[in-house]
Amino acid sequence: MIPAARPAARRITALAGSVALVLAATGCGGGDGSASATGKVTSITALDYYTDAREHAQWSERLTACGRTAGVTVEHRSVPGASLVPKVLQQASSRTLPDLLMLDNPDVQQIAQTGALTPLDRYGIDTSGFDKGVLSAGTYKGKVYGLAPTVSTIALFYNKDMLSEAGVTVPRTWDELQRAAARLTRPGRYGMAVDANATFEGTWQFLPFLWSNGGDEGRLDTPQAAQALQLWVDLVKSGSMSKSVLNWTQADVHDQFVAGKTAMMLNGPWRISEMNESRNLHWGVAPIPVRSQGQTLVTPLGGEVWTVPRNPSEARREKAARVLACLNDPTHMLAVAKQYFTVPSRTAVASRYTEQVPAMRAFVESVAQARARTGELGVRWPRAATGIYTAVQAALTGEQTPREALRHAQQIAAGS
Repeated sequence: MIPAARPAARRITALAGSVALVLAATGCGGGDGSASATGKVTSITALDYYTDAREHAQWSERLTACGRTAGVTVEHRSVPGASLVPKVLQQASSRTLPDLLMLDNPDVQQIAQTGALTPLDRYGIDTSGFDKGVLSAGTYKGKVYGLAPTVSTIALFYNKDMLSEAGVTVPRTWDELQRAAARLTRPGRYGMAVDANATFEGTWQFLPFLWSNGGDEGRLDTPQAAQALQLWVDLVKSGSMSKSVLNWTQADVHDQFVAGKTAMMLNGPWRISEMNESRNLHWGVAPIPVRSQGQTLVTPLGGEVWTVPRNPSEARREKAARVLACLNDPTHMLAVAKQYFTVPSRTAVASRYTEQVPAMRAFVESVAQARARTGELGVRWPRAATGIYTAVQAALTGEQTPREALRHAQQIAAGS
């Protein structure tokens, strides 16, 4: 459900300024769409990046069902993830914005800043019972512009057979993680694997270590941040983790785990369906270890939110809002979560889900404390994310110490 491109949020921040200029020039128009002879809205359009044929078909079914509750048909279109924001820019220029728009959650603030989205409170959409982080991901300047039916985060997957054979228990602290990774490492197999590549995906995987240790994206050159980065450096230096993590994606990390080339890995629940197809793979999943017992694990929040673009037709916006509310009702939330191994965004629904899908317990528990990446810095988040993955690369290659690398990261984040 949440492959690499989604948590990584590979969007070009310069587009936000361009979108603003276009919206100012065009008045943020929207297509007139289908209507009956009396002017009643009979269909609306929806745009997302679910281009996988199966996933697109599944979402089309869900949108059709929710459209039925709103009394409209939904024309569902998908574009590749990297093309979505440029598509929004083009549609704003041509006054053809969709009525319902899905966005990766780190993009919401950038698009809301341009004036292209409508606050959801004007439609009376129920936002009660959502985890705080989930609401934060769809919020800009105190207004909720988007809601996610389900969300995701990352956790520690481990090979049960390998841990049992080595007499290793599931690690809960960084020291335990290092000892476990060392004991699990042997010729042809590493103890631990992460994605440390030079993209926002690499940043996404590092955030639990940074945040849980008291580090902060608002100030990257701190002792807490250096401790987190030193942990990754030590895992590579000790041989417990391959230096190839510098180039691995989350998909690569998954492949290493399934192939038995690593005993533990960081990854998301979207890998579970594939792992379940490997009959000889006996895996478990646990929360990511923290530096010391008593610290609160804080992980990054992944997932997509549905929004209502601002266009001239209030009637179309109201229909789109009704569809959005339907997608976020408890019934649809639970169905989507089961279908894609994600976490329902409402706390009460997530609690029921854990009972029905025990393998998701670690993710449900982590989501309760998860943070939106844009929660603190808003539209300035991409600069900090770039600084973080640059620091990880420099430290793991040995070009700089963690402290030196993070000082440079802070300069990048500050735009200096």
